Amino acid sequence: MPELKRVLTLRTVVATSAGLTLATSTFVAAAQVAYLTAGDSAWLAILIGGLMCLAAAACFSELNGLYPSAAGIRLYFARAFSDRFGLTGALYYNVMMLSVYGLESYALAAALSQVLPGVPPLLWIVAMLAVVGVLNVRGVKLAGGFQDLVTYLLMTSVAVLGVLALAKGGFRLHTPLSPGPVGNVAQAVATGIFLFIGFEWVTPLAEEVTQIPQISRGMMLALGILAVVYALFTMGMSNVLPHSLLVHNAAPQVVFARRAFGWGGALFMAALCVGASITTFNAGLMGLSRFTYAFARELALPPFLARVNRWFTPWAAIVTLLVVGLAVAVAVLLSGHYLVLVDLGAGVESIVYALTGVAVWSLRRREPDRERPYRAGRGLIVPLLTAVIFFGLALAVFVNDLPALAYLAVGLLACFLYVTYAVPALRKRYGRQPARSRRRGQTPVREGAAK
Repeated sequence: MPELKRVLTLRTVVATSAGLTLATSTFVAAAQVAYLTAGDSAWLAILIGGLMCLAAAACFSELNGLYPSAAGIRLYFARAFSDRFGLTGALYYNVMMLSVYGLESYALAAALSQVLPGVPPLLWIVAMLAVVGVLNVRGVKLAGGFQDLVTYLLMTSVAVLGVLALAKGGFRLHTPLSPGPVGNVAQAVATGIFLFIGFEWVTPLAEEVTQIPQISRGMMLALGILAVVYALFTMGMSNVLPHSLLVHNAAPQVVFARRAFGWGGALFMAALCVGASITTFNAGLMGLSRFTYAFARELALPPFLARVNRWFTPWAAIVTLLVVGLAVAVAVLLSGHYLVLVDLGAGVESIVYALTGVAVWSLRRREPDRERPYRAGRGLIVPLLTAVIFFGLALAVFVNDLPALAYLAVGLLACFLYVTYAVPALRKRYGRQPARSRRRGQTPVREGAAK
């Protein structure tokens, strides 16, 4: 089976981790945080949310150090729990992440319609998918270089807009340490976590980085940079927009830019939204295609999806995901049903983060003597705290959005049936099985060349 190529540096790891997270839809979430915390205290909710995600990143770092593989959480959960659990959960995780294309498409359409109403939103989506598709097929180094350029420019621009908006108000903060009622603060922190969701999607690039520790360093740096960028932008936006305009608006960032800097500012913000969506699509495609490649490599998906071209990229997986992603985007644009995707994504990501904490604890018991290049703290405080916090957040999300819970149940059932019946049929048809693990009854995926 052809291998992936190790060409990615720490700079690209940071850009990929931050790029999927910093999307057009996160501007809407940032406005919600500002609304819940009276604006000036938004940085507190963002900081707390970032620290919680930092704990999850520590757990991902330990697991990635143990098993640096394109399979990512599929391998982590298979080793920590069971092969069927790992495959079912990872497949659903990938299917759910495709919904990001739909959510991001809707958010971008709402933003662009305020400044360029004559351009069909679908035209932008097709153009962006075509660009990131060509870049990814031509090589991960080219796609990574593009990700570097756009992501760092985007983060700098968003932070500068926040500072300029604060400067227009003379940097006067009225309630920087008074976020308001406890209930509002808790909700703001939960929304603040949504600002960072997706940072871990850099782990499938573990077989393409020049050094394995770059994955953990990249996630940590991305979370720190994003926390600063989000805090500056959110406080600046709340200083310009009246409290009532921070919510019930599909594109508050465009309204903010127009009020603060005129139509030139609105056009600039629209350009930033396009850049944010491109980085999200590009980073998402880089991570999803590596997951798909790893699943096909172990015959959990049709083996043609594991084909690698002369640029050492899984081209079949990339093209397939582009087609599926476009279909999802069209469906959401036509239906307008995007809000349920926000809660579904936040809830599933919270469950995954919680399970990584449990997986760290489980693997420390199962494989205590295995070398760990990175540890999520000396004891069990970090992994167990991660599990408790994110299981609680997932519960809160799904209790308040029963349709999202129904989607979760139906999706998990479909993935379980696929793993139970379709995967054995695939492996029987192609006449080979992955190598057996040392633990009886388990069929692990390949751990990658770096091991």
